[in-house]
Amino acid sequence: MSSLTEKDRPIVQLLLNAGTCPRCILRFCSVGSQMLYRHPYKDLMKVLKEFLKNNPEKEDTVCFDVVDPPCKRIRLEHPEEGPEDLNHNGALQQNPQVNDENTAVEDSAVKVCNVCLGILQEFCEADFVKKVCQKVNSADYQFTSFVFSVSLPPQLSVRERAAWLVLKQEMRNLGLSLSKDDIVQLKEAYKWIIHPQLSEELGVPADGKVLFEVSVVFAHPETDEECHFLATACPDCFKPAKNKQSVFTRMAVIKALEKIKEEDFLKHFPCPPSSPKNLCVALEIQCNNGAVFVAGRYNKYSRNLPQTPWIIDGERKLESSVEELISEHLMTEFRADSFNFSSSGREDVDVRTLGNGRPFAIELVNPRRIHFTAEEMKGLQQTINTSSDKIQVRDLQLVTREAIGRMKEGEEEKTKTYSALIWTDKAIQKEDIAFLDDIKELKLDQKTPLRVLHRRPLAVRCRIIHTMRSEYIDEHHFRLHLKTQAGTYIKEFVHGDFGRTKPNIGSLLNRTADILELDVESVDVDWPPTL
Repeated sequence: MSSLTEKDRPIVQLLLNAGTCPRCILRFCSVGSQMLYRHPYKDLMKVLKEFLKNNPEKEDTVCFDVVDPPCKRIRLEHPEEGPEDLNHNGALQQNPQVNDENTAVEDSAVKVCNVCLGILQEFCEADFVKKVCQKVNSADYQFTSFVFSVSLPPQLSVRERAAWLVLKQEMRNLGLSLSKDDIVQLKEAYKWIIHPQLSEELGVPADGKVLFEVSVVFAHPETDEECHFLATACPDCFKPAKNKQSVFTRMAVIKALEKIKEEDFLKHFPCPPSSPKNLCVALEIQCNNGAVFVAGRYNKYSRNLPQTPWIIDGERKLESSVEELISEHLMTEFRADSFNFSSSGREDVDVRTLGNGRPFAIELVNPRRIHFTAEEMKGLQQTINTSSDKIQVRDLQLVTREAIGRMKEGEEEKTKTYSALIWTDKAIQKEDIAFLDDIKELKLDQKTPLRVLHRRPLAVRCRIIHTMRSEYIDEHHFRLHLKTQAGTYIKEFVHGDFGRTKPNIGSLLNRTADILELDVESVDVDWPPTL
């Protein structure tokens, strides 16, 4: 059975007198049973009242009618070294014993808790749970379990420290010790209470490892400035960040509390903390599904279609892109907020991608729908393919985040095959280009092409042309089939880019050469799996 012992009496007396709620009192008494915190608020208050009424000589414990797992307890030790009794101007306030238990208990029952600011009071009740669940249900997410997260005002850490310091002094006077590590964390206690209620209302279990998150952000404007004294005492702990609205983050406050000396804390903050007038407010109740990843291969048949939106100086140059033609249908079906597109390399706007296509993956951010059967994915693929004659997709499937790494693994070691239509200024015969077929493992030095220098760093990259096969057309045209190292700039290998790629087709043929058409015939990446 769970119980409060005589060693807990001074904690209960002091905290009730200070205006602390019964669940926070259990936390400071190191009670680790989840079930106890779920008892109705009034019942807990009644139990604590009875505990204080009991004659300590006759009754050493108060029991709760639940099975209690092992929990942290207050340790009997030698008094710790620490500052002398101090009041608000450098001293702990003298807290009278709770002789009139009825008055103390009744007062604390109606006050906003001076430690949790109402988190373990109003926000544990059924009305708030229903409000959260209404928000979840109205968002219309698909989920089979959930994880619950809560963001608490940083000043709660300050108030808990103040309550602990006054308790520590009281326990020291009695020859006892209360470590701050023995206190059950507020967030942990809150989840013990709220999880089963949310699970029952939503009809699914809570699971800390799932992707669907229900989050609540609490604030307490009335006490927002209570952390500010820490910035003067520990300025190094509070540094502005671009993505933070305030320097007084929870982690910054905790860091400062670990650094500040007890005597300095006591000079600036009342111990125990006073009761506020108002409860916390729930600023936000939000839902978020973890990202879903879809992979496949695409073919691009247009020579006037970029892979991603082509925008220069804020002006859109072409009406669509491969990325958009695929993602618009995925966004609709998954009902996602946004997406991120990636692929195994990219082709220029005027280059086609043929053969078995180019591997791609799309991250769908915060999707409302996440479960699709193989048949539904096949139907989605068909929808994409019938919507445009510029692209086609195949092997469309759901994949994991980890699996996407295979698309990028050893990217430069992969090979790609191309077909290039080449023009020469001087007339050629079939025998003039036949020697190209015999060249194997040709090493190139490619300086960053002029056409991409605005978005790529200047560098010289070593690339390899593994094989070439020529196909004579007429005196000024031939087709060249190439198998190359991934990342090779094919256009520059043909025309030389003003000598920035060496050797090149022009230098090998000893004449001016240019490329008229280029097709990607295969991207030799064994991913995603063929369906």
